[in-house]
Amino acid sequence: MRSAASKVSSSSRSAIIEPEVRAQLARLTIDDWGQFAQEWRNTYKQFVKSFLPGETEWKDIDTHHYLSLIDLLKKWKLEGLYTEYEVKDLSLIWHYLDPWTDSSSGLHKLGTKFVTSTLSNGNQSLLKDLDKHGNLGFKKLQSSADFKAYKPHPTVYKGAAKAMGVEPGEVAMVAAHLSDLKASRGCGFRTIYVERKQEEDWKPASEEYKDAKTWVDMWVSEGEDGFEQLARRFGIN
Repeated sequence: MRSAASKVSSSSRSAIIEPEVRAQLARLTIDDWGQFAQEWRNTYKQFVKSFLPGETEWKDIDTHHYLSLIDLLKKWKLEGLYTEYEVKDLSLIWHYLDPWTDSSSGLHKLGTKFVTSTLSNGNQSLLKDLDKHGNLGFKKLQSSADFKAYKPHPTVYKGAAKAMGVEPGEVAMVAAHLSDLKASRGCGFRTIYVERKQEEDWKPASEEYKDAKTWVDMWVSEGEDGFEQLARRFGIN
């Protein structure tokens, strides 16, 4: 989110900015831009949760990010701040987010023992760019778009296991969101939770969070060095 916010807050070099937009821009603080980025992120969450396979018109995540950014700029009275080309370019910032510091080294270690695969709502081009940008080294890139659905729909989890040629019980879903793990568990997956700062939607005091402690197969707490710790737990040094 820091990477997205920093690019959102940079003004256009080529657009002719109207006085009203310039005045609005001057009023916005760093915190406002952080809120802008968070609202953009929230539109993604709402989109994938409301998507119904076979009923909702198909739209990939890149398209959603582009269209929702246009709407958000209008809502914040910033229409015209960026040229059409710049809005399109800005909407692709999600392709180049920096990974957690343990992700690259940890995934490469896990890859020496397991078939590591993405299972993301991001489209294939987004995943390829993230994998390359972060030197993540995934053995396989799987997108919800491959199954024309979005997590947490069961089609995605079951389709991913089938594409890998294994039964769901032979797959461990690794995620920083308990709702993702709960949905995959409902499809027969094993579950590994890697706790990340400010990523979890469920509140620690909530019953669903407390209950998750009873069914998550492996829990890597924040501060335990993420995927590096996960590799160690599987005996990979």
